[in-house]
Amino acid sequence: MPAFAITGLILLAVLAALQIALAAGAPLGRFAWGGRHDVLPRNLRIGSVAAVLIYAVFALFLLSKAGLVSIVGEPLLTIGMWVIVAYLALNSVLNLLSGSKFERSVMTPVALVMGVAFLVVTLTA
Repeated sequence: MPAFAITGLILLAVLAALQIALAAGAPLGRFAWGGRHDVLPRNLRIGSVAAVLIYAVFALFLLSKAGLVSIVGEPLLTIGMWVIVAYLALNSVLNLLSGSKFERSVMTPVALVMGVAFLVVTLTA
């Protein structure tokens, strides 16, 4: 189980770094938000900042469920983990359906692997 938690945390960190870069104006928009903009407009940059905060919450839940920290208690922890697993499954589907080939080819596998990592930790912890 620790390997799955570590995998999930690494992917969250990579996604957070991408979102921070997008919020700062890096021309990486083809990997996020539908891939319609190389440099995100202001509203999507704000969305990228919000995504980083959401990833931080995901990390706290993952660390708690894996038993590495005790931040989130039951039953909120289990409910939250299932919500995150469902979110990642939906995110995988939406990335797969994206008009951006970069979202389809890069972000779909990232979301799938992260979803599996969260699922395994949820089921085994």
